[in-house]
This record gives sequence, C-alpha cells and structure tokens, in this order.
Amino acid sequence: MQNTRERIQQEALKLFARNGYEAVSVRDIAGRLGIAQSALYKHYANKRAIFESIVSRMQAEDLSRAQAFAVPEARLADDAAAYRGMRVETIQRYTFAQFLYWVEDDFAADFRRMLTLEQYRSDEMMALYQQYLSGGVIDYVEDLFREMGRFYDWRGREPRQLALLFYAPVYMLMNLYDGTADKAGTVALASAHIDGFFAGLQQA
Repeated sequence: MQNTRERIQQEALKLFARNGYEAVSVRDIAGRLGIAQSALYKHYANKRAIFESIVSRMQAEDLSRAQAFAVPEARLADDAAAYRGMRVETIQRYTFAQFLYWVEDDFAADFRRMLTLEQYRSDEMMALYQQYLSGGVIDYVEDLFREMGRFYDWRGREPRQLALLFYAPVYMLMNLYDGTADKAGTVALASAHIDGFFAGLQQA
C-alpha cells in the first residue's frame, strides 16, 4: 500500500504530466488527493519539494534498474571497468526492459510526459529531458558501442552513428505508444527493432 508521501508524488506527477509543472498549484494537488493543503504541507514544504522528490525517485529507480541488469551506471570516461565484457544480449534485454518501463510504468510514463511537455519552459527541465530521454541516452549508448567495438564487428560504423540509428526508433516508438490503440503491436515493433539491429550488425 502506498504511503501518503508516495501518493502525493504520484498524483502531483499526473497533474504535471497533463497540465505542466508551472500550471499546477499545491491546492490542485491537495484537491486531487481529497486532502487539505495543510495536510499536504505536513509531508512536503511546497510544490518544489514534491518535484525534487519525484526526480530523486527517478534517479534511484534508474540506478536500481542499471544494477539489476548489470549495465554500467556511469559514463565510460568515469568507469571504464564497468563497460568491459558487455555483451549484445545484455544490451538487448536492458533496452527492451527500459522501453517497457518508460511506456508501461505509470510513474515513469508520467515523468516522461512531463519532461516532454516542459522541456522548452526551463533550462532545468530541458537538462532532465536530455539526461533521461535524448542526448544523455545517445551518449550512454555511444559509450557502450565504443567499448563493445573491441569485440564486435560494427562494419565500419562509428559508435555515435550507431547510437543514433539504434535509439531513434526506440524513442519514436515510445511516443507512438502513447497515441495508438495498438499498444501490443508497438511493443512488438520495439522488440523486433532491438533484436534486428544487432543481428544485422553482426552478420559477416
């Protein structure tokens, strides 16, 4: 059962994802929960504190998921040892699991939608959007491909080019998932792309 702080996080994020962070007030959040503002303030000092707790939760989940799949948690330049011995199969499993997480987990999906909505309204939101959904992901995948190129034949492709070719369809399919009735079909497309991408690269 969710505790009160978690319920506040969840309901606030739903409002942020639908209306935008700036448009939502503490009164709106309390009203959605059916509690008085004074009761909400017992758990969070203000709306900013709620937002920071949401970001902290996402950071913790991001770290936990990386550990669960035994993939690097930092950039190649900061922890080269963690990248050694990475296998295609591991990246396939992790990427597909991440796709499902970003589209099927309610909290992650709302976080993604909030950042997509808010990215042009503040430098902070843009930085978070880049970290979780855009440039930061490309940088991370580039690091993986750069290190794995020691053991796999990338057929002359540069790691960053490969990262773009790999992630762009995944990102597109995340957005497609939100607006389509054929969610199972979209998941199947994501799975086929992830598996097919590596299969094609490893062909002699």
